[in-house]
Amino acid sequence: MDTEGLDPQKLHGAPPLMPWQKFAEWIGMGDEPIVVRTWVERNYLPSKRVGKRTMVNVALLTQQLLEQEWAL
Repeated sequence: MDTEGLDPQKLHGAPPLMPWQKFAEWIGMGDEPIVVRTWVERNYLPSKRVGKRTMVNVALLTQQLLEQEWAL
């Protein structure tokens, strides 16, 4: 998973599922929401369809980020 530009600290306290537009705002990408939508479409971000809405699975993303090795 490509997580360039995502800071796991920004995900602290987030709900388990979040609409992709709200997720874009949450991580500071509100001015470029189409980038987040593309991440969802390319499966860079775990997502789930709930009715007509596409939700980012923030709980799974947080787990994946915490399990990743981070190079400093």
